[in-house]
Amino acid sequence: MDNEQLDKFASSINEGYQLRDQEIRDLLAIKDEEEMQKLFHVARMVRDNFFGNKVFLYSFVYFSTYCKNQCSFCYYNCKNNIHRYRLTPDEIGTVCEALENDPVHMIDLTMGEDPYYHDHPERLVSAVRKVKDKLGLPIMISPGVVGKETLKQMYDNGADFLALYQETYDQKLYKNLRVGQVYDQRINCRQDAKDIGYCVEDGILTEIEPEAESTLISLKGLRKSNPNMVRVMTFVPQEGTPLASREPGSSKSELKIISILRLMFPDRLIPASLDLEGMEGMVYRLDAGANVVTSIIPSGSALEGVVNYDRELTERNRDAWSVVGKLQSMGMEPGKQEDFNQILGR
Repeated sequence: MDNEQLDKFASSINEGYQLRDQEIRDLLAIKDEEEMQKLFHVARMVRDNFFGNKVFLYSFVYFSTYCKNQCSFCYYNCKNNIHRYRLTPDEIGTVCEALENDPVHMIDLTMGEDPYYHDHPERLVSAVRKVKDKLGLPIMISPGVVGKETLKQMYDNGADFLALYQETYDQKLYKNLRVGQVYDQRINCRQDAKDIGYCVEDGILTEIEPEAESTLISLKGLRKSNPNMVRVMTFVPQEGTPLASREPGSSKSELKIISILRLMFPDRLIPASLDLEGMEGMVYRLDAGANVVTSIIPSGSALEGVVNYDRELTERNRDAWSVVGKLQSMGMEPGKQEDFNQILGR
């Protein structure tokens, strides 16, 4: 495509055109670097039509690394013999006090499916309330699968967003990734959250699929899920897990899928995570069409991320102010809090 054709393609997406399955297959098959750059260009045009140069920032608080599940891809699965930690609701509140003057739009409270919280949902509710009272910001809660009553209580106490990733909509692959978990369970939990009034984030892994058709199945599953925020993340082999010996893939697949997601979900939030490749990786993901920066961790914090490319580094360089500086060097800037609140609809 020449520039005029690219402009027309972007305009058609902005006007509501939905990609057909074969078009998605063709985009997934792109290998040529020039064609990739054209895809990124169209994705940025679509993003900028809806969001301009504005980006939203989420601070990440991983408050418990205990988990009862055996996900084969996850460093924190219950079978892995690793150092773990757990913050109490009071400790979570104290950690969040340090975020009071950070330029972030939402606080992401994340944990494994820790029985300390899952068997005592009032503790989850208390944590949400404490953070809401201290910061007054929107709260994303990432607790794994919880019951509808727990969702309702967290919502009533200040939770706005539920993050709950399917990881794949290929049911055979799902069995291998989320070992022992019922496929529909996460789908039903997200629907319960929507019914209550939450915004919802869904997401998939890439570089783990057996073939491109599996990726297409997941992208179609995301379309049916219709989340407010939609994420893709590159699978990274984690020490001590069943998939530790698997060869790591390239993040190019993730960048390509970010662009495809932008074309499928033109007006939605799409994250650029700091958790895989840090600030440099954030730039690539924003250039591919993302409009949210996630996994921001305060300077000096000992809290974990999910993938943690920087686990062994003394300086982690993923605090909010560093992100803002990098955004400004790219000609981008944080959006207004009221604009983000309007997306939430609360």
